Amino acid sequence: MTTLYTSDHEWLRIEGDVATIGITDYAQTQLGDVVFVELPKIGRTLAKAEAAAVVESVKAASDVYAPISGEVIEVNDAVTAEPSLVNSDAAGKAWFFKIKIANKSELGGLMDEAAYAKHTA
Repeated sequence: MTTLYTSDHEWLRIEGDVATIGITDYAQTQLGDVVFVELPKIGRTLAKAEAAAVVESVKAASDVYAPISGEVIEVNDAVTAEPSLVNSDAAGKAWFFKIKIANKSELGGLMDEAAYAKHTA
């Protein structure tokens, strides 16, 4: 299992040809108290960098972009039912959606944990 990061503060956990996607702890800290999450529909095909989900806090609304192209195969209903999970466990229980990866070569432009830490420093 590999975890990669985008400059837009999404994380992806890669397992085989499936990527689980969420927002980083840094992102949820910047947003503040999350009050609403809208996830993509299962079966939707996403292009890399396409707006896929929306997260709203008391301060702002922000798009969550697909870090890689693929088809949405699962969404996390727990995070829509309880948006505060994003604040308490952004990198764990508060994952947003899973996609079947269409093109693994798109992973090349993403950051590992060390590069992401530098990006947010």
